[in-house]
Amino acid sequence: MDVKKIKTYSNKKFKISHGDVLECFKQVPEKSIQLIFADPPYNIGKNFDGISDKYEEDFYIDWMEKWIFEINRVITDDGSIYLMNSTQNLANMDLICRKYFHIQARIVWHYDSSGVQAKTKFGSSWEPILHMTKSKNKYTFNSKDILIEAKTGSQRNLIDYRKTPPQRYNTKKVPSNVWNFPRVRFKMDEYENHPTQKPYALLKRIILTSSNKDDLVLDPFSGSFTTGFACKMLDRKFIGFEKNKEYIKIGIRRLELESEYSKKELEKVKQRKTSNKSKKDHDNTYTPNLFN
Repeated sequence: MDVKKIKTYSNKKFKISHGDVLECFKQVPEKSIQLIFADPPYNIGKNFDGISDKYEEDFYIDWMEKWIFEINRVITDDGSIYLMNSTQNLANMDLICRKYFHIQARIVWHYDSSGVQAKTKFGSSWEPILHMTKSKNKYTFNSKDILIEAKTGSQRNLIDYRKTPPQRYNTKKVPSNVWNFPRVRFKMDEYENHPTQKPYALLKRIILTSSNKDDLVLDPFSGSFTTGFACKMLDRKFIGFEKNKEYIKIGIRRLELESEYSKKELEKVKQRKTSNKSKKDHDNTYTPNLFN
């Protein structure tokens, strides 16, 4: 498709724009978005429905700065931004973002990686997330909405003798900057046919932390539209950009938007497309060695 032609699907709360990210940004007014979550292609050769995300490094860095500049234009003065990328690109993204935003946290999303791993170096089991704000001190942070168990207080029942009188440690706390959420795998209930789908739990934490009900959230690389789905579940408004037609169908289905696609077409994109073998591809007599 001509990337300059932007096709949209929308209702009163949600809008999907089908087109190139920089063209889609032109539709968004200045200082109109309260929260932005961006999970761009990582430039590591992933296959997105037949399209590789591998580019020359200089081109990729220049492109990254262009859409980060647009984020700076559309975010409100008290807005928040969460940007993801590969560990390889973190340094470049960090340097670009420092020009425009205050970096509040460098978050580690840690997950189990028990599949195929590198044999000549340490394999990766985490991805970085930059939490940033336009203002250094004025921004939304709903700490009470994201409390988790504090094991020191809830399980060990320790006493803090530094206080007068001594008190038990809190049983709840704000999460640290290391987040443990499992990756989305095939046959999980939330699975969509997308190679880099982010878990709902991760987006839920981000949205609850840095936005309020009816705030407008933008995801410029919507992919599997988990951000949009989380906004739907948490009563936020949503704008999503996506260049890939098949992923647009995922968004239309998950957000229940009117479109030219039949229900059958929208359900079809949920079916897995892979050349990887599964258990049923092997002979029934094969028994894996569980002891090596």
